[in-house]
Amino acid sequence: MNDVKERIRKTVESDDVVLFMKGSPDFPQCGFSGRAVQVLRSCNVQFSSYDVLADEDVRQGIKEFSNWPTIPQLYVKGEFIGGSDIILDMYEKGELQKKLGA
Repeated sequence: MNDVKERIRKTVESDDVVLFMKGSPDFPQCGFSGRAVQVLRSCNVQFSSYDVLADEDVRQGIKEFSNWPTIPQLYVKGEFIGGSDIILDMYEKGELQKKLGA
């Protein structure tokens, strides 16, 4: 498990904006992941994504890493922001754009 946490930590720190999601930005595999991608794209921000469906260890490990039970999960500059509902709520209030520096 420590190996998985280390991989997740490196992924989170690899880019300013990282989205752990089901599928890819072009082909989301769940509505919540799709909505998170739409919000990030509407902020005109570059982000990297990690498909948790391709890695069962990370799919489970990310939930423990963040202490958050659902996917997608957004990280900005290494900080866990939240899941789909929180991302959308922050976006609608203008908070996400500030956090992203948009």
